Amino acid sequence: MRPEIKLLDEAAINRIAAGEVVERPASAVKELVENALDAGARRITVDYAAGGKVLIRVTDDGCGMTGDDLPLAVARHATSKIDGSDLLNIRSFGFRGEALASLGSVGRLTLTSRAAGAEGASLTVNGGRMGPVRPVGAVQGTVVELRDLFYATPARLKFLRTDRAEAGAIADVLRRLAMAEPLVGFALNEVTEGEAPRSLLRLDPENGDFFDALQRRLTRMLGADFTANALRIDVEREGLRLSGYAALPTYSRGSSVQQFVFVNGRPVMDRLLLGALRVAYLDVLSRDRYPAAVLNLICDPERVDVNVHPAKSEVRFRDPEAARSLIITGLRTALTGAGHRASSTVAGATLAALRPEAQSPDQPRIYQMDRPSGASLSRAFALQAPSGFAEAPAPYEVLPAPQENTFPLGAARAQVHENYIIAQTQTGIVIVDQHAAHERLVYERLKRQRDETGIKAQALLIPEIIELGADDAARLLAIAEGLAALGLTIEPFGGHAIAVRETPAILGNVSARALVQDVLDELADQGDSPSLLAKMDAILSRMACHGSIRSGRQMRAEEMNALLREMEDTPLSGQCNHGRPTYVELKLTDIERLFGRR
Repeated sequence: MRPEIKLLDEAAINRIAAGEVVERPASAVKELVENALDAGARRITVDYAAGGKVLIRVTDDGCGMTGDDLPLAVARHATSKIDGSDLLNIRSFGFRGEALASLGSVGRLTLTSRAAGAEGASLTVNGGRMGPVRPVGAVQGTVVELRDLFYATPARLKFLRTDRAEAGAIADVLRRLAMAEPLVGFALNEVTEGEAPRSLLRLDPENGDFFDALQRRLTRMLGADFTANALRIDVEREGLRLSGYAALPTYSRGSSVQQFVFVNGRPVMDRLLLGALRVAYLDVLSRDRYPAAVLNLICDPERVDVNVHPAKSEVRFRDPEAARSLIITGLRTALTGAGHRASSTVAGATLAALRPEAQSPDQPRIYQMDRPSGASLSRAFALQAPSGFAEAPAPYEVLPAPQENTFPLGAARAQVHENYIIAQTQTGIVIVDQHAAHERLVYERLKRQRDETGIKAQALLIPEIIELGADDAARLLAIAEGLAALGLTIEPFGGHAIAVRETPAILGNVSARALVQDVLDELADQGDSPSLLAKMDAILSRMACHGSIRSGRQMRAEEMNALLREMEDTPLSGQCNHGRPTYVELKLTDIERLFGRR
């Protein structure tokens, strides 16, 4: 039989819409908190019970609503934020007018609100059925209380996760919004029957300059380590502005949990923007590490379409390449400007590894003599001199620190295990991994040569013939032109063999076979990377390893100091090509604590 076309009733329409807008309790919290922000709230409190399944209550001190506004607020497609004439000029979080109607159709919704100069009013909607507007006593602002979420659609409850998981999702939503709005105060409380509410998050409104306010908010939310090791980002180009904080490469994470991206203050999970963030750090991080950043891309609302996803978590740019380019160049410029700086957490981890087991607080401190002055040392040495020798030498010679210790990385004082340089600074010591540091320096030289004059090649007296598999030979020959620009010239030599005729001069006497194998390994790691430049940079990074100082080589004092000076003058030298630190700086005060002197 031919199926009959029927018009769905209003209740069914609302429940279908709710399925798109409200996936879980966290979705409801997001919609309600964004409504509070649109209302100009300065303080927002979220209370929940049983992971939001039993209760969600959002209280704000925004502009509020009158009794006449409340029935319209819970009607579908009714909103105060747009007039419907221009959907590409949206300057608010909400604009569809669906959230309250959807929540009222699947739960028990109560709105209590008061606008300035008006009386308080309350309205209840249960499973899509609206009650009368009642006068109530209330302060200015709005309280939205949602009980028994999905009671009208019980099948949806079966797809929710545990209370703990849903509570975690609610906290994550609120934290993201709090990062975007540092001038607004946020509070999150868990409500349990018969017990006092448990405070999970409390953030007072920050004051002053926006960047300073954001820094204080991020310190409270992500910890002091993040802001201590993050670079301030504020770049503008072609009507787009990128602002926020991005961490140094040596403060990388094992996953993307500390990547927060916003568009005009709206939290998004956009693959274009997150991909650009990843590319910006491609040169300084290994593939299993993730950068940490909080970034807000600001642009004219007409240049971005936020109406492409029901949850508004994805956006579409009119000029996506401009947005992507701004993120990549803005972050790379900031990282380059950081010079040789490495994150302070590297030193913290080193000290933690060196520190003996913590002493119990009730145990007395082991006595240590205070550091004697230079004059005291001289007198002590004189008293220790054997009798009959008026000018006896001291037990050890105290060498004056050379002038170079005024440099940021100090002056080389020793090399240990033929790989680590110990340098003395004015405030402590620096331990440098000579191979990792020189690898970064050679890499930066290669890139500079390529961009300025092209990498100089040295011809081999006798071309080296290398037999390869059919796939490997094809992959190399496909990028032969790009490799030639890097100083590595190869040609087909019959069958699956290639002939290496030139290698990069900067690498000196290098094994062509090992170099070619490294190029092949890098191509395999890169996979289907769409960017030839990214492939070439990765290959240069592998090449740099061949021209760097090897572990196990003894260095003279002048060589060690020259390496330190070049590190200070070279951007990104605080980490090797894979994102690992090239040096650790330990303050003298920290070293003294290790020995119980402080």
